[in-house]
Amino acid sequence: MEISGNTAFYAGLSTLQTGQNRVDQAAGQIANQTIERSVSSQSSETQVDRLLSLDRSQQSDMAKNVVDMSQGKIQAELGVKVAKAGDEVLGTLIDTYA
Repeated sequence: MEISGNTAFYAGLSTLQTGQNRVDQAAGQIANQTIERSVSSQSSETQVDRLLSLDRSQQSDMAKNVVDMSQGKIQAELGVKVAKAGDEVLGTLIDTYA
């Protein structure tokens, strides 16, 4: 019997990587927003007024990014569980047929 690959294991790894990428991207966007805010604190008063009008949209973006980070974390955790389950099933098949 030839075992070419455990698709559940690879699906779990793919899900883990996708979740990790989602967390990385959201964290990067949060960091960029934080840097922009610190730069705006050193700007002239007219620039600050203009940036404050954008502040509400940045707050909703910040909330979206935090939610994306949470979703990515959950996605990565589920990917690990799927990969472990696939690995266990492969081990069971080999023990049974060996």
